[in-house]
Amino acid sequence: MGEGFSALKSIAPARLTASASGDDGKEVGVRKRLTWLFLFSTTLVAAAFYHPGSALATSAEGYKTILLAVGRFGDVDVLHSFPRGLRAEENGGLPRHETEGLSDVYVQSNVLAPGGSTGWHSHPGHSLIIVTAGTVTDYEGHDPDCKPHRYKTGMGFLDPGGDHIHILRNEGDVEAKTIAVQLIPADAARRIDVVDPGNCHF
Repeated sequence: MGEGFSALKSIAPARLTASASGDDGKEVGVRKRLTWLFLFSTTLVAAAFYHPGSALATSAEGYKTILLAVGRFGDVDVLHSFPRGLRAEENGGLPRHETEGLSDVYVQSNVLAPGGSTGWHSHPGHSLIIVTAGTVTDYEGHDPDCKPHRYKTGMGFLDPGGDHIHILRNEGDVEAKTIAVQLIPADAARRIDVVDPGNCHF
């Protein structure tokens, strides 16, 4: 009886030690899995908030825009909208305009503080822009010489849209204002911020 008890005492510590060692191993494994899970989750969150295009897009400064009106249009065919027998060329050379499918027409009021800018951007459709106060300077992203195009109060100009990238700046010392009428494919983003093309050094 005594010998059996002694043998039991000598075996028990070994079993307890082995059991404790196993628990430590499991704990280390759990820690490793939690660490990898945390790193994986962090990577997913970072990827969700990372957008290469928008991360480097230029932002507007000293610029605000107000939507005055927006309307949905069907197919537009200005060429065939003239009275019978009257051509566009005979009516002061009005432009020919044609669209297929639905379009949204926006009327925007824009204000640029002295030194303000719209930031580099594009539009999926074209815009007719009228300067109602001050002077705005337009720079185009495809122009390697970064030539300024200045428009004063009462002047108008066309932004063709599509892949045309540009920026409007108020380089004067008084507030500048414009009204823009924009024809955009239905439900498309009216404005697309883009990265600085690098041709101008403001």
